[in-house]
Amino acid sequence: MNKVDVKKKVWRTVQALNHAWAVEGDADRLKEYFHPHMVAVTATDRLRLEGRKACIASWKAFVERVKVIRWEEHDPKIQLYGDGTFAIVTYYYDMAFVLDGHHMELGGRDMFVLIEENERWWVVADQFSSFPRD
Repeated sequence: MNKVDVKKKVWRTVQALNHAWAVEGDADRLKEYFHPHMVAVTATDRLRLEGRKACIASWKAFVERVKVIRWEEHDPKIQLYGDGTFAIVTYYYDMAFVLDGHHMELGGRDMFVLIEENERWWVVADQFSSFPRD
């Protein structure tokens, strides 16, 4: 597979996992995308999350607290390394959701690290945050 096709496959993986939790509200499906040894640095957890279970639990807690109304990804950049078996994906996002009866708008940036194992792409690390205030 050429690099362009690999990048498309990696990006489709990121879009699919975001669709699962943000659009469908099904954080349990993240087990199809999160590597068993995944780590995440989130905007709401003081310490890094370690392992698929902890990461899914964090996404699930968010999904159970809010109703996502809109999710959009913008300007993806996919970088391949290690003969196309290691990828870093960065992009920007905009979302709208309802939390405790309040409509909120949030924009930010996300960075996923993925590896290919057994002909599948797995997220091994994620770090996201909202945009800094001007």
